[in-house]
Amino acid sequence: MNQDDLKRAVAVAAIEYVPADCIVGVGTGSTANFFIDELAKIRHKIRGAVASSEASAKRLKGHGIEVFALNDAGDLPVYVDGADEITRHMHMVKGGGGALTREKIVAAASRKFICVCDESKLVDVLGRFPLPVEVIPMARSSVARQLVALGGQPALREGFTTDNGNLILDVRGLQIMNPVELESTLDHIAGVVTNGLFARRPADVLLLGTVSGVKTMTAQ
Repeated sequence: MNQDDLKRAVAVAAIEYVPADCIVGVGTGSTANFFIDELAKIRHKIRGAVASSEASAKRLKGHGIEVFALNDAGDLPVYVDGADEITRHMHMVKGGGGALTREKIVAAASRKFICVCDESKLVDVLGRFPLPVEVIPMARSSVARQLVALGGQPALREGFTTDNGNLILDVRGLQIMNPVELESTLDHIAGVVTNGLFARRPADVLLLGTVSGVKTMTAQ
């Protein structure tokens, strides 16, 4: 099985968590795209979806799935999304695709967060994948200096603007031993919109694609 096969397998498994006649929260990225494709097969059973990015909204609409604004949808029963890294505590690094702010908002508005990943994303300690930090453009340099003071090595994601019109600093060199604490610390830096640590609101369930099948995991 290749990586796409593993992503497709977890996307299929995630469909089991989607209640009938609901509006489902949908993430962004390659694994989320497989989930959207699977969701299209049951579109007659759901009311629609809330998308965490313009790209996901476009893909959903292309499948004939109605896309709702979160303000109109209210609480969501479930949110399905991938991760760039995840631990057995269900803490994640997300934002490799640049949609971290909207992903975090939709996740927070959902009663259950189902993370779908292939086994390469499961790690013991977060930090191998660069941590994305979304920043207001005028604050880029001042935020970067404070990230350096915290031991990070920030680099501007060149040629990229988020759906919110902001910039992303990708921070390398962090060994994230206490993700809940670091998430809060980073969010309190003036000019930071949000950061890619999903620890205060971790995943509830991890569907992990492995060569021996999909493993279902919860926080340890």
